[in-house]
Amino acid sequence: MAGVKVAELLAQARYWGLRIATAESCTGGMVAAALTDVPGSSDVFDRGFVTYSNAAKVEMLGVRPETLSAHGAVSEPVAREMADGALARSAADLAVSITGIAGPGGSEFKPEGRVCFALARRGRPTLCETVEFGALGRPKVREAATAHALRLLAMALA
Repeated sequence: MAGVKVAELLAQARYWGLRIATAESCTGGMVAAALTDVPGSSDVFDRGFVTYSNAAKVEMLGVRPETLSAHGAVSEPVAREMADGALARSAADLAVSITGIAGPGGSEFKPEGRVCFALARRGRPTLCETVEFGALGRPKVREAATAHALRLLAMALA
């Protein structure tokens, strides 16, 4: 993925003795796939949650229905609950979450290319951010979101 050497990211996690989990919506497991494409990743990568539907977010990650109702799936509060839920439901020390609108479509309030991320690490505050990738088209938004999530993990491990 652009800009992040996944093998180096995994080596850093290994060095620090940290395990990683992912909670993905619009990327559909692309971050988990990028991490597990590297041989030997099983000692660092714990698991990935693909929670495309709101029901899956609630059932698998413990996202509160009230949060979804109040903010919608594409929001920093939902991204935060996804990342926190991935930590709570795994043996990982570090979790990244992604929820967004890959397209086509969107609305004036939540345009195509808006993606919300969260990074949760045991014992530290969860960080959230929203990135506006723009209407690049579905494949490019998903690729950009995957690359961004990998950068977040790499920065957390640096």
